[in-house]
Amino acid sequence: MSDDAFLALNGAVAADGAIAHCGAPLAEQRSLDEGNAIVSLAHRGVVTVAGPDRLSWLHSMTSQQLTGLRPGESVETLLLDQQGRIEQAIRLVDDGERAWLLVDEGQAESLAEYLSRMRFALRVEVADVSDEYAAVVAFGGGRALGALRSLNLAVVEWADPWATVQRGGVQYARGEHAGVDWSAVQFVFRREDLPAVTALVSSGEVQAAGTMALDALEVRAWRPSLRAEVDGRAIPHEFDWLRTAVHLTKGCYRGQETVAKVHNLGHPPRRLALLHLDGSGGQLPEVGALVHVAGAEPEARPVGRITRSALHYEWGAIALVLLKRSVAEDAPLEVALSDGEKIAASQEVIVPSDAGRTREIPRLKRL
Repeated sequence: MSDDAFLALNGAVAADGAIAHCGAPLAEQRSLDEGNAIVSLAHRGVVTVAGPDRLSWLHSMTSQQLTGLRPGESVETLLLDQQGRIEQAIRLVDDGERAWLLVDEGQAESLAEYLSRMRFALRVEVADVSDEYAAVVAFGGGRALGALRSLNLAVVEWADPWATVQRGGVQYARGEHAGVDWSAVQFVFRREDLPAVTALVSSGEVQAAGTMALDALEVRAWRPSLRAEVDGRAIPHEFDWLRTAVHLTKGCYRGQETVAKVHNLGHPPRRLALLHLDGSGGQLPEVGALVHVAGAEPEARPVGRITRSALHYEWGAIALVLLKRSVAEDAPLEVALSDGEKIAASQEVIVPSDAGRTREIPRLKRL
């Protein structure tokens, strides 16, 4: 999937198929946060599902309430396996004729193949249209949203619901959520129209930012993603994803038993947390860096791993970490660097250690 239009911008630096930055990552981050910049997501995937049965069909397979979805209404939903582990994270908006499924890089082909196998006799048509369409993201509060809409070229818009707990969802995080002001909107364009989007940058109407800026804002807002936070064991509860991507009272779907059991009777085995890192050394940990309780014996087992790290323009060095539930919420931590050094870190709790177990099992009276 080509991103030639954005690569042609002055200062654009590519990494792993994406525009990582355009020469000034921190300035781009501030501009993006203020709503004056755009980020190309052309390296990600787009799948469409057409046909009169599309919403009821997708509803029966994924974690969110999709029946009754109005044209233009944005949701996110998860495709789980039989054990409730996350296989796909899907950003979905329906235009009245087709459902548009926006997914992370490398996921569109496998999602389209799975959905095609599950069609049976239903009136649905699945297509991987990643080579024809691409997304661009911007935030509210500035010029960018209006500039993109003024082009009148986007086929759909997907407004990220992360700012509020969605109908049928539940939040584990205590108090005010770090994503309460989250206002990201993804615009889907035909790839042939991307030069018109980059012309907004060339004219100075908006600025261009890279995925480094978007990552930093997501980390600060506790916003999980499939490509970064999810591994082969991940379940939604560990990331507080029940707030936007899971409807707890909808009908059956694959993995629902685990979702209900962990929420009602158990606890997620791991929990996502934000780490504030000692930035005096100027180093950020790599993805997968191991985390230990500070002062632990050298042979002690790690208690977590870094999923993403970033240098935030206001908060400095921060990271998302997936910790064992047993780690005390106030425990000081250390992150191992690739050169053997360690960075001190303090926790900001996202998923509390007591998350879940919302129902008590009634005890039978003994005779």
